[in-house]
Amino acid sequence: MKANPYKFIHTFEALAGIGQEIANRHSFNEMIRVSLHLLLGSLAIMRGGIARYLPKEHEFQFIAVRNLGDDFPLSIPISMEDERDLTCAGLRGIEADQAKLLCFFQQNYSIFEKKKIELIVPLIVRSELVGVILLGEKASGEPYDSTDLDVICAISRHIGVGIHQRNIMIELERKAEENRKLYENLQVTYKDTIKAFAAAIDSKDKYTEGHSERVGKYTEIIAEELGWDEKCCEGAAVAGYLHDVGKLVVDRSIINAPYRINARESAELSKHPSIGYEILLPIHHPFVDVPLAAKYHHERVDGRGYPEGLSGDQIPFIARIVNLADSFDAMTTDRPYKHRRSFEEVIEDLRRNAGKQFDPSLVVAFCNAMLNEFSGETNKKRFSRLLGKGYVNTSLAVPLLRKILNDLDGTSGMTFIAS
Repeated sequence: MKANPYKFIHTFEALAGIGQEIANRHSFNEMIRVSLHLLLGSLAIMRGGIARYLPKEHEFQFIAVRNLGDDFPLSIPISMEDERDLTCAGLRGIEADQAKLLCFFQQNYSIFEKKKIELIVPLIVRSELVGVILLGEKASGEPYDSTDLDVICAISRHIGVGIHQRNIMIELERKAEENRKLYENLQVTYKDTIKAFAAAIDSKDKYTEGHSERVGKYTEIIAEELGWDEKCCEGAAVAGYLHDVGKLVVDRSIINAPYRINARESAELSKHPSIGYEILLPIHHPFVDVPLAAKYHHERVDGRGYPEGLSGDQIPFIARIVNLADSFDAMTTDRPYKHRRSFEEVIEDLRRNAGKQFDPSLVVAFCNAMLNEFSGETNKKRFSRLLGKGYVNTSLAVPLLRKILNDLDGTSGMTFIAS
């Protein structure tokens, strides 16, 4: 029989159309519907349907049907034996008489006969069953010949690839979601571990319970005020939580001394930044500056701090933030040898030591964060919770904070005051 050249033209047009659909369509269902339309149109087939195979449910789920009627099932269960037989058959047209051997065909024989299903085409990609195509009779009434079957298999191969591609995307999305949840769980575990570690640090000092956690939160507030992104703010908080980790190896009697410690005890206590650095350095932290915060949080911008007497920009930025947060908490909490200072005295200390002990730009950021809360610019009550009820008189604090911000406006760009 002489081949019909128009048939091949329609075939190539259909293949090109399906390839474009697979590449460009954002909607998988729309891609399948268009593909079915192109397949039926290329050979003037009266009716048909495309289903994808759901291996967990062991069923064919129909995505697109045409002229099969409302009574046609949306899904057809298949046995493992059917799956094996269809996979072994490969991508080829199976005529209805041959398909009668399949369990799912036998179970749905009445409806297949009613709808005049003449051909079943398993969609096989890389030896895997991904779906099936059911085709009715041709408009001409002629039986399918070998050329028709070649055309159908060529088009079906493209449709199978489209379904397989979709399955891969679903699996990738599922794994991505699993990885996201795993990452979130790891983040929660990491944060909980850090907080537990901070509690262990503070447990050595009965007078400063919660100090490390408060410093972590103050550090985070400053980072947020500086405009850092969420991950960097979380890293800054971790640096604050762990800044005193070196105290774990300092004699408890020195830490808990109910008096101002002597020179020998002070020298022993002063080792804790370097010890903390050595403890944290081998640990892989998401925020790499955590060990630096532990080592340098007692440095002063005027160079009079320890352990190395660094000044200005020599001090890692995160250490300057932790230094301010640490000092603020020390001034606003009771210690064994002194009561906490009034809020007004603390703010005056920040103003006086901006450029000496503290980075002026950070004092500005910290005070601005307090002003936003106490003036009602933000609904967050972080300072109120950390400082305790009744500690801050907002009617006095707001003008005081505005004054210090005005005073420091010209020195906030890292102007250091010589001692």
